[in-house]
Amino acid sequence: MRKKIMFGVGLGIIAGLIDLVPMIIQDLPWNANLSAFSMWVIIGFLVSVTELKINEILKSILIAFLVLFPNLFIIGIQNPISIFPIAIMTLLLSSILGFVFWKITKK
Repeated sequence: MRKKIMFGVGLGIIAGLIDLVPMIIQDLPWNANLSAFSMWVIIGFLVSVTELKINEILKSILIAFLVLFPNLFIIGIQNPISIFPIAIMTLLLSSILGFVFWKITKK
């Protein structure tokens, strides 16, 4: 179990770093960057410890959007149009995270 957790957190770190690239290019504030990065680390952890009887990719997508959901209120009030690229990036990264996690850890 410990290896699965470390692998999930590692994938979350990678997803967080990928998510940071466009945010740094846009010169977004560091609190937004740190928030996004830490969100992906938490998602990686949750994907590794959550046992749902659904496809790993769907599980990862579900967890990612559940974690993102509270932040959308803050983001949506300040800049409603930014929700769409955030949702697309969340969908892409969580799908990849779930797929890679499943491929490497399947029994």
